Order: sequence, then C-alpha cells, then structure tokens
Amino acid sequence: MNISKKDINALTAELSITLAPQDYESKVENAIKKVQKQVSMPGFRPGKVPVSLVKKQHGKSILVDEINKILNETLYNYINENKIEILGNPMPKEDSKIDFDAQVEWTFNYELGLTPQFDLKLDDSHSFEYNVVKIDDDLVEKYIKDVKRNYGKPSNPEVAEAKDVLYIDIVELDADNNVVAGGIFKSTSIGIDRLKNEAAKAKLIGVKKEDKIIINANELYDTAVDKSISLAIDKEVAENFNSNLQLTIRNIARMEDAELNQELFDKLYGAGTINSETEFKDKIKSELAVLFSQDTDRKFVETVEKTLVEKLNISLPDDFLKRWLMAVNEKPLTKDQLEAEYPSYAKSMQWKLIENKIIKNNNIAVTIDEAKEEASNYVRSQFARYGQVPEETEVAKIVDGILKKEQEAQKIFEGLYSKKVLDVLKTSCKLETKEVSYNDFFGITE
Repeated sequence: MNISKKDINALTAELSITLAPQDYESKVENAIKKVQKQVSMPGFRPGKVPVSLVKKQHGKSILVDEINKILNETLYNYINENKIEILGNPMPKEDSKIDFDAQVEWTFNYELGLTPQFDLKLDDSHSFEYNVVKIDDDLVEKYIKDVKRNYGKPSNPEVAEAKDVLYIDIVELDADNNVVAGGIFKSTSIGIDRLKNEAAKAKLIGVKKEDKIIINANELYDTAVDKSISLAIDKEVAENFNSNLQLTIRNIARMEDAELNQELFDKLYGAGTINSETEFKDKIKSELAVLFSQDTDRKFVETVEKTLVEKLNISLPDDFLKRWLMAVNEKPLTKDQLEAEYPSYAKSMQWKLIENKIIKNNNIAVTIDEAKEEASNYVRSQFARYGQVPEETEVAKIVDGILKKEQEAQKIFEGLYSKKVLDVLKTSCKLETKEVSYNDFFGITE
C-alpha cells in the first residue's frame, strides 16, 4: 500500500492511496468464507456451496465492500496519525479511474479541505458591549400582574366585562331575524378580548346571563376559517356565509386576580419564606435578573461572534465546501439554493473555528461527570415543570439513556463547551456593562 499527500494550496490537499493485491486479498478471501457459510443455492446444503460459485455470484460485491472498508480505515488513520486538521470529510476525486473487473491494483484520489490557520489572542484589547435588562419598578409591577392573573381564582359574574369568556348558544337567523329551522345551532365559548371587531366587543360587554344578542357573522368572525371551525360548517359554505346570529348567554367566566397577601407568598415560595410585599418585590427582582441573564449572555455571544468573524475574516476552502455540502445534504440542494445559503454557513463555520481555537488555547475540556451532571439538571427541570420531584435512581437511569444516544450526548457536550467558552470570553475581554430597558433590549416598539 502506498499513501501520498500533495498540497494543492493552503486550504486544499490531495491524498492518494494505491492498493495492490497483497493489501486486500486475504480480507476478501475471509469475507468470501463468511458468506459461504450463510449462502443458500439449489442443489447444495446450506453452507456447502463451493467457493468458486460464491465468488462467481458475490465476488465483485464482496471485493468492493472490503476495498471500501480498507480505504476508510486507511484514510482516517493517516489523517489522525499525521494530525491533519480537515473541514467536512474527504471527497473522492472524480478523475480516479477504477475498473474492478480488469484491474487488480488501483489508485484512489481524495480531496481534503484543510482547516485554515489563524491567530487569536483574547485580552482587554477586545472590548464588547454587555447589555443587561434594567429591572425597574414598571417591569416588577408587570411581572406581579402576571403572577396575580396566573394564580387567580375563577368566578362567574352576573355582568360581562372586556376580559371575560362567554359561554353561548348560537343559532342562525334569516333576513327577518327569525330562527332558521334546521339551521346552524352551536354551543361554544368566546373570549371578548380576543375579538378584533370593536362593534362586536361593544355588543358583548355588559351582557348578562340569558341575554340574547343579535350579531352578524362577519362581525363575530374575521375569516372564513374562523367561521368554519366555530360554527362547524364547510369552509366553502363559510366563504359566503354572512347571516345574522342570535347569541344566548348561558354563562360568564372570569379569572379574578389573586390578592397580594401571605397566602400567595406561601403558595409561590413555601410557608414563611416571603413575609411582606417588599420582600416579594425583592425576590422578583432577583428572579428576573437570573431570567434575563441567559438573554444577556446570548446577545453578548452574538456580538462577539459577529465582531470576531468580521475582524479575523478567516479564509475557507469555499469551492471544496460547496461541493461537499452538495454531496452530503440529506435533501437535494440546487446550485442556486447553495449559493444563497452558503454565506450563512460560512460564517457559522468561521465561528466554530474561532470557538475551537478558544477551546484549544485555554485547554478547555468537558468530563463525562460534568456531562452527567448537566443531563441530570435537565431531567430534574423537566420533572419540575409538572411539579414532580423524581427519585435519583430514576434520574440516573434517564441520564444514562440520554448519553447513550449519540446526538443527545453531543448536544450536552457542545452546550458545556459553549458555556466554558462564554466564561473565557467574559473573563478575558473587556466588558462595557450597560443597563437598558426591557423594550430596548428585546427591540420592542410600542
């Protein structure tokens, strides 16, 4: 066997592997013997088919399979042993002329996309904005309002208000507002505040139980789809349905806000943990700070990524990567789609190279114990969403299952590496911390 590497340029190389009979014959013969034990053929007992017949029927496919195994092993062993850093996977060159029928010695050529070399030093010469959400009184009050609504109690008032839900019977009326015999009849519910038609809202605010209200279908519903679903009629019928409807109010439902008192504090945090409205607001401020810290770090990383990708402007083997993407994409990819999507892919690849450089420069590693702890925390959080506390043996069993799945385990490890890269960025670079309003932080315009 002969292996040679030729650099095409700084970002691509060609690897050639020449195989002679002594490199594959014994492996092929062993594979044929294995097939012989399994193959069945009329006139012969199972496992007793002559080798000559097995070769005649299966020889070429066995040869190709064994050659591919040898090539794959040889290729990656050479890359690993020579510490060649590549992007994507080796690509077979189309100019390789292979004839398994006429040849016994072949040369296979592969193109490699090489990882570009660049320098990166993180220190206080790199300055980045680190915006945090300002936890002001308005934000706290908004949060408290949501808490009171979420922990409120249902009631059935006599008179409807703007945020109430009405339980109603709907019947179809004719042009003279008489009930249509055999027409639409439907029991349903309507949230007044979800109606977009202000005239419809005005008619429903202030109604009482057993009131009858006449309203046009086009006032009550915005689209034919809405009419179709609510009234249980075909969409084609709903397209032209514009009759008046009679709504009979059967019940009114309202969610009364919870009172801001010790009962609510104990329900949220346990008995005696919070004992005053002031303590409650302080607790909310600390919770919001933790909640928004993830958004702060996410935006910070986005800023660092954009800045460093543009500043370093790392060259990539673009032509190679485009061919590789076309070859490995699960869904067929047109050249136009590739050209449109490649710039985004290239930036993502450049950032991944920067991340890897940070990992290497700072000797960052993730242990299996750290992965297990991360997965355990995730499992516990999923149980907590439903108010459950799992046994540790159950957690360990689920974690073991997660880490045995390659893709799931990869997510866990990649997440931990990203967290450690974030820590390096925050401690190595200069951060200009600035408080901004909730709306400014999330780009909300009122």
